[in-house]
Parts: sequence; C-alpha cells; structure tokens
Amino acid sequence: MQILLKSATIVSENSPFNGQEKDILIDNGVITSIAGSIAPGNATVIEGKGLHVSGGWMDVFAHFCDPGQEYKEDLQSGALAAAAGGYTAVMIVPNTQPALHTKTQIAYVHSTAAHNAAEVLPIGAITKNLEGTSLAEMYEMKEAGAVAFSDGLKPVQSSGLMLKALQYVKAFDGAVIQIPDDATISGHGLMHEGIHSTRLGMPGKPAIAEEIMLKRDLDLLEYTGSRLHVTAVSTAGSIRLIADAKARGLRVTCSVTPYHLLFTDADMASYDSFLKVNPPLRTQEDVDALRAAVADGTVDCIATHHQPQDWDAKQVEFEYAKPGMIGLETAFAALRTALPQLSTAQLVKLLSDNPRRIFGQSLAPVAEGAVANLTVFEPATEYTISDDRFQSKSRNTPFLGKTAKGSVTGIIRQNKSWFRS
Repeated sequence: MQILLKSATIVSENSPFNGQEKDILIDNGVITSIAGSIAPGNATVIEGKGLHVSGGWMDVFAHFCDPGQEYKEDLQSGALAAAAGGYTAVMIVPNTQPALHTKTQIAYVHSTAAHNAAEVLPIGAITKNLEGTSLAEMYEMKEAGAVAFSDGLKPVQSSGLMLKALQYVKAFDGAVIQIPDDATISGHGLMHEGIHSTRLGMPGKPAIAEEIMLKRDLDLLEYTGSRLHVTAVSTAGSIRLIADAKARGLRVTCSVTPYHLLFTDADMASYDSFLKVNPPLRTQEDVDALRAAVADGTVDCIATHHQPQDWDAKQVEFEYAKPGMIGLETAFAALRTALPQLSTAQLVKLLSDNPRRIFGQSLAPVAEGAVANLTVFEPATEYTISDDRFQSKSRNTPFLGKTAKGSVTGIIRQNKSWFRS
C-alpha cells in the first residue's frame, strides 16, 4: 500500500524538513521519500487545503466502555473515533465491567484492538475492581502492557492506598494518573459551586474539593519521589499548586480537557445535560487561568476525557443525567477555538510530543526511513460539526451544529490508515 501526501507542511521538531511544504510518500507503512514533488505512480493521493502533517497525536484519558457497556462504545468504534480525531494512539481508562484490573483484562484490550488504525493503550486499575480498598496487581499488568495506572473516573480517595500506589510504581518508574476530586466534599454536587449554582438552585461542587485532593496527592508525591499525572485540572488554584510543585522539582505533569478551556458554569443556565461533566465546568476566571497555563507550558498536554453515554443517559432531568461528553473527534477544533493564538507547533507538542514523552511512548518523527505514525490535518479549514462526521457510537456532545475551525484529514500508523471520505 502506497500513500502520497501532496504539498503538506511538516510540523515535526525532529525532522530536517520541519516547517517546509513537501510531498511525502509512505510505502507499506514506511516513509520512503520526502521531496518537493513526487510522482503519484500507483499511490493513493491525499490532498487538501493547507494540509499539515505531524507525528501521530496521542490522547491520555478516554473511556471505550469495553468490556461491559459496548452499546455506548467498544474498542473498534472508539479506535475509529480516535482516528477521526487525529489520534494514532489513545490511552483508555479501566472503568469497564469487569474493570481492567488484571493482566488478563489488559491482554484482552491488546488482542481485541490489535488491528485498529489507532493504537489502544490500556491504563491498569490501581485498586481491585476499582473499589478503592486494596491494590491491584500493578506489576503484572505492567508486564502485560498497561501504560500507566489509575482508577480513572473513580479517583483514589484513601491517602494510604495512594501512598502505596506511588511507592509501588516507583520500582519500575511507572506513572499514576489521578483526577483530583474529594468525593466526600463534591459527591452530591451537580455543577460548580458559585453564583450560577445558587441562581439555578443546584447543589454545587466547590473548587476546594479538587484543590484539597491535589494538595494531598502532591504531598504524597513529594514524600515518595514517584511520578504523578494530574488530569482534568479545572481551577486556577490547582494550576498554582501544580506550577509550584514543578518549581520545587516534583515529578508531576498535568493535562486539561478541551471543554474546560471553552465552557464555563454560566453555560449551565440552559440545563444542557451534555455540559454535565466531572470535574464540573468552572468560572470564567478559572478558564482564563487554564488557557494561560496551556500557553505558558504549565499544562503539559491535552486529555479528551472522551466519555460516551447513550441517549437515555442524557435525555433525562439534569439531576439524573450521567456525566461526560464524547471528545476525541472535536478536540482539535475545540483547541483551535479556545486558543487561536497557539501555533501549530505548540498544538503538536500538546497533542503528540509531550504525552508520548510523559508515558514513555516513542516519538513519531516525520523523516525518511521512519515507520509512519502520522496525523494529517488542516488547521485553517472551517466546517460545521454534523452527525455524519462522528465514528463514535454515542452523540453526547454540545458541539453538534457548531461551526468549527481545524479539521482532521486522517492518520497513518505503520501499514494501517484512516482518512475522512
């Protein structure tokens, strides 16, 4: 199989052609030629308006619901959604039924998803059955191919267990991923606690529920000297805590979601259940702090927190609606909207280079002789987000019908590819 990318601007720090517009020929999964003009021959030609190519993007937190809730998403549909969003690799949370808490479950993900265009990388559970009472067999899962460890959508509440987890993974330089959320404070809330929750008469989730848990985890990190990745950071206070921890040399990294960069608690006035997420949408001041932290490098990467829900889970009273939105296929456009000042090089660092470095995945150079691991995209293309663009089984997104800027053309990973028709 041959694929020829025509007149594509290369965005790759490690490439001698970085910043240049070139033709790129991929033959059986290997970049064989990069030149000013290459004859198509028998190759499938990919062209576009303002076509760009970078090393393959990688998401660090998505839910594919498989096994157990395949009617929302499965490993095949999730991988297609990832490819449609420009991701050649996606890390999936262990909140399945049964949970990804044994080497057998990790092996199931690898074997089932082996032939997808996008690589699916399982995150192993920290605790058995995600119950938060005893540690799972993390080393066995690591040997079976778990890329990191987390209880995913159920943050570890026990300080003792979190301490043990950080100590355990240190032996093999593993990473723990945590959403900072003290459930004893936020458990009954429906949205951010503030003036808008008061006006709408909804119980709130205060910022302190996030920040107090983050303080605890950073203290445990300092004590153990291990590695921690904090995801779905949503408050200005959390950003300050992380910046301070980094300045003190702690091995902490963090990610934000695209929707926390776009929406605020004021948008909840419509009671749109698609905006019911956890952590909740915060204030405009928090959004401004997150955007600044992305721009200045305090935030290391973007996590989509792709969380599919079926129609019945969202089309109910707000109180009973399940949290989360799908995000893989809208992440790039959301970032271009929220942070138009970022260059394509900065976006590629957030989407590809940084997450791969953090979680020990090989970087994907755009260079002759390299195995293809490429994302092809058009950062200036505008379009309307319509139902037919989605590969996910679910449609729980507030972006339908919205005008977006920044389109993904497709991906190439080894001898597999997916391109938008």
